Amino acid sequence: MTCVTVLDISRAALNRAKARLGAEHGRVRWIEADVTADWQVPTVDIWHDRAVFHFLTRAADRARYLAHVRCGLRGGGTLIMATFGPDGPAKCSGLPVMRYSPDALAAELGAEFRLQEAIPERHTTPSGTTQAFWYSWFTFEV
Repeated sequence: MTCVTVLDISRAALNRAKARLGAEHGRVRWIEADVTADWQVPTVDIWHDRAVFHFLTRAADRARYLAHVRCGLRGGGTLIMATFGPDGPAKCSGLPVMRYSPDALAAELGAEFRLQEAIPERHTTPSGTTQAFWYSWFTFEV
């Protein structure tokens, strides 16, 4: 059985994603919430964060986010995070961001997350700017 859950703070973004999926949108669990707020975490095998964590500049927000990951990711599961690299921008869309090397991200996540692989990416934005990302793959060893 395949189960996909999508979380976003924006109802409009979720509605656009649902529209792209058409009739298949009913196969996805949709959660409209702030990732650092209270919401129910389904247990998953893979948690994929495509450029959210680096927007969490307050330690308390990162701690709440990671509590959701620890609660929702099964033991032995996979965490994939895309974050700005050390040479990435200090701001994105006018908002301050955190920048991580794979080792710095591993330290932030904690000892129960074991870094398996990290792949750099140079992402070109719609405006033509290039931003340095790292995609880091961890296993959750609890």
